[in-house]
Parts: sequence; structure tokens; C-alpha cells
Amino acid sequence: MTARPQLPGTAWFLWMRNPALRVGAVTWMYVSAAFIVWQLIAYGIPRLERYGGVRDFLAGAFLLLLLMVPVFRFHDEPAKLFISGLAAWTLLTLTYVLAEMIFPLLETRMGVFQIFTLGAVSYILIAVVHWVFLMCAEARHRHMAQAGRAISSEPRQRPR
Repeated sequence: MTARPQLPGTAWFLWMRNPALRVGAVTWMYVSAAFIVWQLIAYGIPRLERYGGVRDFLAGAFLLLLLMVPVFRFHDEPAKLFISGLAAWTLLTLTYVLAEMIFPLLETRMGVFQIFTLGAVSYILIAVVHWVFLMCAEARHRHMAQAGRAISSEPRQRPR
């Protein structure tokens, strides 16, 4: 049996028995590091201000890619996907609170509650869409299996 590939940094969180919380914590570490680097570049390098739009777009896209880690890991388990995503986003919200103390202009854009709500609702929608998709796929699979069984169980008629 092959082992599932592990993300770097997961070994620190092996004491967590719940894989959803473990992936959420690792996702939080990655996203928080990327967010803090983004803010340090935005505030610390004034020469890049003229490329602010491109910088922010690339940083946002990178953060979204990192935030998709729970979606890719738990693509067939919507409840664990939601728990993992919500854990990562809750911890990221706490990181945002700390970053507001260092970078005071952050709170002029979005408040802490807005940030938390944005992430929680996003992960709820992703989990619900995955759940509905899995239910539809299961219903289709069962229908196809029953239809195949019904056709093969009919007695064959001899040609006359």
C-alpha cells in the first residue's frame, strides 16, 4: 500500500488526530506566511507601489491557490472539507487581527468580521456544492446499476 503524500510542515501537527484540523492548521501556516510576506512587500518596498495592482492580483491568486488545499485534500468528504477550511480561515482571521496592529491601513479596507464571514461562507458554499455533486453522482451510479441489472435479468426471447 502506498502512503499518501504529505505537505511539508505536517509533521509538526501529527499530535492532532483529526486530519481535517491538521490540514486546516497546515493551510493556515502557509496562507499566513504568504499574507504576511505580501504585506511586508506592500508596505516595505515603496518602489513597487506603481505595480501595486499586479502585485496584489498575484498575491491574491497565490492565496486562493493555497486556500484550495482543503478542497483538493477532501474533495470526496464535504464535511471534512468544511471543517478544515473553517479551521484554516478562523486561524487566518486571527492572523489578520494581529496584522491590523502592525499594518493599520488594513482595517480601512475590510473589518475582521467581514474577513471571517467571507471565508466561512465561501467554504460553506464549496462544501455544499461538493455534497450536492456527490449526491447526484451517487444517484446516477445507483440508477445506472439498477438499469443494467434490470435489462440483464429479463429472459431472452427466441427468434421465431
